[in-house]
Amino acid sequence: QVHLVESGGGLVHSGESLTLSCEVTGFTLDWRAIGWFRQVAGKEREGVASIGKRKRLYAESVEGRFSISRDNEKNTFYLKMNNLMPEDTAVYTCAVDRDEAVYTDDLYLRSMVYNYWGQGTQVTVSS
Repeated sequence: QVHLVESGGGLVHSGESLTLSCEVTGFTLDWRAIGWFRQVAGKEREGVASIGKRKRLYAESVEGRFSISRDNEKNTFYLKMNNLMPEDTAVYTCAVDRDEAVYTDDLYLRSMVYNYWGQGTQVTVSS
């Protein structure tokens, strides 16, 4: 069974930093595309960061503040979030593409690219 488990969420104040982890079991991550998404109740899920075929992609709202990375030996990947803002408050979910990354780079912030999803971890940023 493939499971993705996020950790590292919590409550922080504006300007603080937080790092999320996504541990993958039942599946060899290798160099499959990975992504982080977030969602607020009543709003559409938003792609935050990804590593696709060759490029790292970031949503404009987080570029320069967030950084995605991976450790394939540990089957784990991360989202480092710096200078957090109240508008970053959301449930953050990690995702993995089951297949090899064959899409063009610009597509890897789209939910439909990914097959395996975690349950999400809450990040709350107070002003």
